[in-house]
Amino acid sequence: MPHGNDKGDYIMKRGLRSALGIASAAALIALAGCTTDPSVEPADEGDGAQEEAPAEEWFDQKVYDQQFKQREVVPDGPEDKPYLQMINPKMGDTSEFKSDGGNKMCFANASISNPWRQTGWISMNEQLKELKKDGVITEMETRDAQDNDDTQIADIDYFISEGDCDGFIISPNSTAAITPAVERACKTDKPVIVFDRGVETDCAVTFIHPIGGFAWGIDTSQFLIDNLSEGDKVVALRILPGVDVLEQRWAAADKLFGEAGIEVVDYFTEGDPAEIKKVVSDELAKGDVQGIWMDAGDGAVSAIEAFEDAGKDYPVMTGEDELSFLRKWKDTEMTALAPVYSNFQWRTPLLAAEKIFKGEEVPTEWVLPQSPITAEDLDDYLDRTKGMPDGHYAKFGGEDMAGFPQVWQDRVIP
Repeated sequence: MPHGNDKGDYIMKRGLRSALGIASAAALIALAGCTTDPSVEPADEGDGAQEEAPAEEWFDQKVYDQQFKQREVVPDGPEDKPYLQMINPKMGDTSEFKSDGGNKMCFANASISNPWRQTGWISMNEQLKELKKDGVITEMETRDAQDNDDTQIADIDYFISEGDCDGFIISPNSTAAITPAVERACKTDKPVIVFDRGVETDCAVTFIHPIGGFAWGIDTSQFLIDNLSEGDKVVALRILPGVDVLEQRWAAADKLFGEAGIEVVDYFTEGDPAEIKKVVSDELAKGDVQGIWMDAGDGAVSAIEAFEDAGKDYPVMTGEDELSFLRKWKDTEMTALAPVYSNFQWRTPLLAAEKIFKGEEVPTEWVLPQSPITAEDLDDYLDRTKGMPDGHYAKFGGEDMAGFPQVWQDRVIP
């Protein structure tokens, strides 16, 4: 991952928020979080930094309450196919897009710059192979924006100008910047499918995503609260500021930690393992740390290694469903939880396109389940993913496809 200015420029501690403007490296705009959209605006030329919004500015009570409830909803759809499940769907008519087959999809992808996106991209290509057999979708042209808004806007406009796309799939690089390009795609009167990251328009036929950032923040912070005591200290490791779903994860966690009397210090690390280890080691040098909270699992093993190097007891910890963390959790028998941003969602856009071209209804907002991996689930998911590389994600949802397990074990990026 590329790095910005010295990390000391943008480390933020919770206790300083009310008194100081928080600096962040302008170069962070180039980064892509593991599961999120980098929507940081460049700082003014000259100081190389921007002021960071406090967590409460990202807190939306209505959305928080909605996602809190959605965590408990039993989704509609086949039990063994989570990528086709949906939470409280409102179905939309797609009969205008019904076709006889042979359709070409055009996919404008934000990037494949991290293991989460690489795992999903492999699954998406395997799904495409299976759909080609039925003839409804026969081709998918893909353009990779490499985490750059301007590149993705140009990619979408290229697809529109070429005029040979029967439908569009868009995983936005960021929310506001990509919205006008999505709206232009919608004006072609071809079906548009947005997934993973959102935009500020509802013109797409469907928007596919797991429950969301507040749900992640609720699950993870509540787990730590349940396993800690009032006054215990948690180090919160965050990737970068200004990313909606990451900020929502933190806003929910910050709210619940504060209500529970948990002491929290939070740092931006870019997900860099070396920086994560340094941050945690520095905090351990100051005193005991009882918990580690992460807004994404990049570098989780490095945080654990800092405790080992310091000869300290393992913390209560939340990471993510990347196998490197799950395996370390198993080896250490630590108290942990693996939240997920359901990687199996990468299968859903093509399956939605198939339904749309058949004239079948699809949800206008397709909310997929988002259930953390618990200690009770850990062995099961490790068994299912035996032989997979450390960068693989446990809830990838591709076990029923023809290429399993070899394609994901080989990890050749198409």
